[in-house]
Amino acid sequence: MGTPVDPVPEVIRQALADASDAPGYPLTAGTPALRAAIAAWVSRACGAGVDGLGVLPTIGSKEMVAWLPTLLGIGPGDVVVVPSIAYPTYEDGARLAGATVVRTDSLTSVGPTSRVRLVWVNSPGNPTGRVLPAAHLRKVVDWARERGAVVASDECYLPLGWSAEPVSVLSPQVSGGSYDGVLALHSLSKRSNLAGYRAGFVAGDPALVAELLKVRKHAGMIVPAPVQAAMVAALQDERHADEQRERYRARREVLTAAFTGAGFTVEHSEAGLYLWLTRGEDCWQTVDWLARRGILVAAGVFYGPSAGQYVRVALTETDEHVAAVAGRLAHA
Repeated sequence: MGTPVDPVPEVIRQALADASDAPGYPLTAGTPALRAAIAAWVSRACGAGVDGLGVLPTIGSKEMVAWLPTLLGIGPGDVVVVPSIAYPTYEDGARLAGATVVRTDSLTSVGPTSRVRLVWVNSPGNPTGRVLPAAHLRKVVDWARERGAVVASDECYLPLGWSAEPVSVLSPQVSGGSYDGVLALHSLSKRSNLAGYRAGFVAGDPALVAELLKVRKHAGMIVPAPVQAAMVAALQDERHADEQRERYRARREVLTAAFTGAGFTVEHSEAGLYLWLTRGEDCWQTVDWLARRGILVAAGVFYGPSAGQYVRVALTETDEHVAAVAGRLAHA
């Protein structure tokens, strides 16, 4: 289902251990060292300028996805726009806030309503691996700014571009050099195998980040101090991230060849941790066919009503299991 299986890098484990004597309350805003490390990484990875950039550590990225509408004061009568095929938590978070959800990839279909308060974008996408061009993202940002809405960009797969180069919403070619109304969510779960640490962060509009900080202080949404120290080590070290990326690249090549050889069509999947596959049949038939061969995949309908003929395959398995999948498909 996409959970990392490779070891946590030693440099990160050592930082966690060294910070384990932490009897006091941690800072919700993050330590100065962590805020500096986040800003520096965002500058490198997203092409963002650090001047005027707000940053805030989060307890992984999923809790921010789920609670962002509530934290922004969105509620009944408001509209949250999510991609037509998407990670379910975008819709779940809007429903927790009591807001109305509109699934669409084209904002023109939303119409002239002024009720839109939040627009989610996800590039590289989960589950499809689709990369949105900078021009498309810029149109979304411009559209939202004209209406006073916030654009939240889930970018946790940004470092994993394969046949396309993902662009951050914080990039000047998307944001126009201003972070007004824009938030980017990032995670160290995939880049650094830290899913078990719950280590993520948000960056963007400093006024919005300040508001999020204010509410999160009262709600107790605080990243533990040892995890904050581990995040600093992770963000400052690119070697382990490059090594992990290479593992995923190799597994992707094996699985792509195996599934296409077995008659599957790979759509999108140009970035991220998944292959988006179809055999032109109901996804549950595909799930059953693969399960009978000892291969477990996610049904496309989990991600939206228009994905009923697709399945999602994760690259997050050991090399041994990936080789076993290829062997079973070769004899299917």
